[in-house]
Amino acid sequence: MDANKGKGDHVLQNPGGQMDRPVNFHFLESMLPKVVKRRVHALKRLQVQCANIEAKFYEEVHELERKYAALYQPLFDKRRDIVTGAVEPTDEECEWHSDREEEEELAEEVKEKAAIEDAKKEEATPEEDPKGIPEFWLTIFKSVDMLSDMLQEHDEPILKHLKDIQVKFSEPGQPMSFTLEFHFEPNGYFNNAVLTKVYKMKSEPDASDPFSFEGPEIIDCEGCQIDWHKGKDVTVKTIKKKQKHKGRGTVRTVTKQVPNDSFFNFFNPVKASPDGEMDEDSEFTLATDFEIGHFFRERIVPRAVLYFTGEALEDDESFEEEELEEGDEEEQDEEGDDDDDDGDCDPKKEQPQPAECKQQ
Repeated sequence: MDANKGKGDHVLQNPGGQMDRPVNFHFLESMLPKVVKRRVHALKRLQVQCANIEAKFYEEVHELERKYAALYQPLFDKRRDIVTGAVEPTDEECEWHSDREEEEELAEEVKEKAAIEDAKKEEATPEEDPKGIPEFWLTIFKSVDMLSDMLQEHDEPILKHLKDIQVKFSEPGQPMSFTLEFHFEPNGYFNNAVLTKVYKMKSEPDASDPFSFEGPEIIDCEGCQIDWHKGKDVTVKTIKKKQKHKGRGTVRTVTKQVPNDSFFNFFNPVKASPDGEMDEDSEFTLATDFEIGHFFRERIVPRAVLYFTGEALEDDESFEEEELEEGDEEEQDEEGDDDDDDGDCDPKKEQPQPAECKQQ
């Protein structure tokens, strides 16, 4: 086999000794004896049945997620109350022993000494304790690349009013979906207390391509109408344009509203085409939207505090570096093939991916 061929390419040895040539699966199947081909068709029917059973499995997983979401919710409600300052955690609830405890204690000592020195220089007025954890969600948005790419400067004052993000799963008997709920405190930008984004899913093999089934997938999403206060809609901007009358030559200035980059465009998504026909830009935009929705559901909401502190980001970066190092090693192995005759190592062997990275 040609070493430059990709893993998806298949070749058939030519009995006449000519150069190997790629062969697609349909051609390979057509070359089988009729009785063997007949049995292969029987195996394919069994495979479709397996895909249908797998689809039912994922439907039950969805029900299990919904059940456990109800168990998580009281903890997430307590998180919201602490973040917003509605409750103050007890001393016992605040006990936490970190691996960096000694480092933190040393930093605290340095802070105390600096505070004493400052107090000696001038009498400072005591600052009022901040309420809850200020800018909790905004800090997360600014820290996560996927979200910070959507974030604009004019979005930040609005997201300071974000109290909580919740995930709600569809009820039993309803089409599979999940809803992201963004809860806001009263603010001067819009009247909505909650902004929602629904992600519709399916867990069934495609009739035209059943073997491509790998579990539930997001197939569409639906946002909500934001009731903006007058002049506060950050998803549009007003521009002025001069127009000259062709006959009289007079000039007038007109104003018009045009779309503006904003995180809040997230609630007005591109709609999936019923016939599946979409231009490349729309397909990319929709795929990115699905990825962001999945990331909110699987990572941001369940592990919010770790994204706030940056610990989850460190884990992500460590994983990426490890992947890169493995890739470098594979490259080196390929370059050193001439010196290594053991044949025990296959540099093209695919590395297993973590389950949490699988796109649903």
